[in-house]
Amino acid sequence: MTEPTGATAPETPTETTETTPEAAEAQAPAAQAPEAVPATKARSRRVLAGVLRWAAAVVVCGGLGAGTAAAITSMERTDVPGLATASDGRWTYPKLSLPPLPEGSPRPFTVGNEGEVHHADLRRLLLPAPAGATVDPKLDGAWVSVDQYVSLYTKADRPKLKQAIADSALRHVTARSWTMPDGTKSAVYLLRFKSVAFSEDFKDEAVNAGTPATALLEGMQSFDAEALGNEARVANTAQYAMAEKEPYGAEQTRWAYIQAGDTLALIVQSRKGGAAAVPFQQTVTLQNQLLG
Repeated sequence: MTEPTGATAPETPTETTETTPEAAEAQAPAAQAPEAVPATKARSRRVLAGVLRWAAAVVVCGGLGAGTAAAITSMERTDVPGLATASDGRWTYPKLSLPPLPEGSPRPFTVGNEGEVHHADLRRLLLPAPAGATVDPKLDGAWVSVDQYVSLYTKADRPKLKQAIADSALRHVTARSWTMPDGTKSAVYLLRFKSVAFSEDFKDEAVNAGTPATALLEGMQSFDAEALGNEARVANTAQYAMAEKEPYGAEQTRWAYIQAGDTLALIVQSRKGGAAAVPFQQTVTLQNQLLG
């Protein structure tokens, strides 16, 4: 009688039969078959194989994930779908650079320049118009008369301002004006005095920049002080910003003063329906950098 080869093998007949050569040959494979693997060992091997397959998948996915992360971190933020930053309304200005100085002349805030004088051509210190702007040909780095400058203010304030300018050591006034496609009108005026003392006096006593008594521009009724943020701060300069508050009629105006040494800047922006804060702050910041 032969032993069973597995738990499910059929029983071998109990009676004795004569073994012929053909029968012996047929029974040989069964006699030589290996012992069956225990069920617990089979399950262990299946588990191990599954673990190895999962490990391989994790390695592949990890490699793909690392590659994707590397690709995203090397891309610009606006190139990544879902992370693109919408325009915040800033304008595109040309690359700024300081104009050359006359030979031997110091910068305004350096040792030896007690009056904090800007020796560069004042017209070259005007902020250039941004891309897409239509520049006023009459106010594109031109010299401006005192009457033209004081006409920006209310009629009640013009005589006082004109007298203050006459009493001060004003040297030049220059301006640039432009209009953007959205209708925003901008103008930058630079007033150069003989020294920082005269510039500060005109700022504090004539236009009263940064105070409730600030001289109003033509057509305004009331205003609120406006914070420009840390980006607008430049060493050795002072800036004061205001925004016309409602009701302001058909258009709103924002304006700011920058006092930088001997030079006082006036930046004005207005737009029908409301002047946007972002381009205004950007314009003030860039003009301040040119003066500082």
